[in-house]
Amino acid sequence: MEYGCIAEKLSHSFSPEIHKSLFGYSYELKELPRRELEEFLKRREFKGINVTIPYKEAVIPYLDEIDETAAEIGAVNTVVNDGGRLRGYNTDLYGMCKLIKRAGIAVEGRKVLVFGSGGTSKTAVAAARKLCCAEVLRVSRTGKDGCITYAEAAEKHSDAGILVNTTPCGMFPDIGRSAAEISLFPKAEGVVDAIYNPLRSKLVCDARKAGIKAVGGLYMLVAQAARAGEKFTGLPAPAAKIEETYRSILKAKQNIVLIGMPGSGKSTVGRMLAQRYGFTYIDTDSEIVSREGQSIRSIFENRGETAFRDIESSVISDVSRFQHTVISTGGGAVLRGINVDLLRENGRIYFLDRAPEHLAATPDRPLSSTREDLERRYAERYVVYCSSSDAVIREPETPEQAADMIGREFYYENTCD
Repeated sequence: MEYGCIAEKLSHSFSPEIHKSLFGYSYELKELPRRELEEFLKRREFKGINVTIPYKEAVIPYLDEIDETAAEIGAVNTVVNDGGRLRGYNTDLYGMCKLIKRAGIAVEGRKVLVFGSGGTSKTAVAAARKLCCAEVLRVSRTGKDGCITYAEAAEKHSDAGILVNTTPCGMFPDIGRSAAEISLFPKAEGVVDAIYNPLRSKLVCDARKAGIKAVGGLYMLVAQAARAGEKFTGLPAPAAKIEETYRSILKAKQNIVLIGMPGSGKSTVGRMLAQRYGFTYIDTDSEIVSREGQSIRSIFENRGETAFRDIESSVISDVSRFQHTVISTGGGAVLRGINVDLLRENGRIYFLDRAPEHLAATPDRPLSSTREDLERRYAERYVVYCSSSDAVIREPETPEQAADMIGREFYYENTCD
């Protein structure tokens, strides 16, 4: 391998696409058990590698040189083979500082809590200090190696202004989990999560829901890759190219999620979008029918609404892990907040808003089989649909128009992550 990344697990990585976009070279992912790490580094059969969990500290004894920044942090994420001599660098610090600044999160003068005790936590501490924090503390389950425990953090440091997660808690495929509850830190002004898959971790989503500025780690990944690639090749990575690559990867990975009333056109528009933009398409109602081997009406009649909602939540939990997918949901999917939370981790949510007079009541829909039921459901759910969505597509005249409006918003008008 010429260029690549080593770690214990790499199924979640976007790095090959990022390095190809930035520099054009081939970039391999190599999962290494710890027992093979020493032999791999001694063979030195690479030009340049990135290093991630859990080897950012473990590689150091095998290097011939470490640059000043990496030595001060005590963690290496980039190794260059310079004529047989292995030189170690830390490009994560550059990436994390760029991420925080780009997100507009003010660290100066704030108390910072860093969740985690590994190599990335040391980088986060260095970033907080570089950005002039008032105080920075690392938090771990055990409280060892200079850390405090999560209980101590909540009890004695609930006044923290900035929270940074460097643990893998909530990372693909184990989405929907968080290293800490955001409610325990009522003074928090900013949240940074090094996790980039999912695009927005539960911690980030919870923070945004609470009105706190929060950002996931994708931009950090791209920025550190740019700096690593410069070390590998000696070529520059302009800021505009970093931004372009970030946006390209974000759009390539993000889902389009459709919510709305039964009969609003979610399935038709969803298929149209998937075909138009090359996305995979999933209809959660169809997935439920396929898994259960019976119609939705039959599930309602034989097992009740609660059982159906449980099945629906299970399906949504599974499909929320997907990326580059158009997901059409059932009319009542938004009734459980956990469904919306999970869909938002990798998706941008669109409410197809069509008034009841433009919807058809059909016998196969258990809760909206009559005109009266349909109007009642619309009135009950309208506020939930609006609050659950990132954008409302109001009264599209045709499915084609709805697809046009969503595509334009998704690719051109939406500039936030």
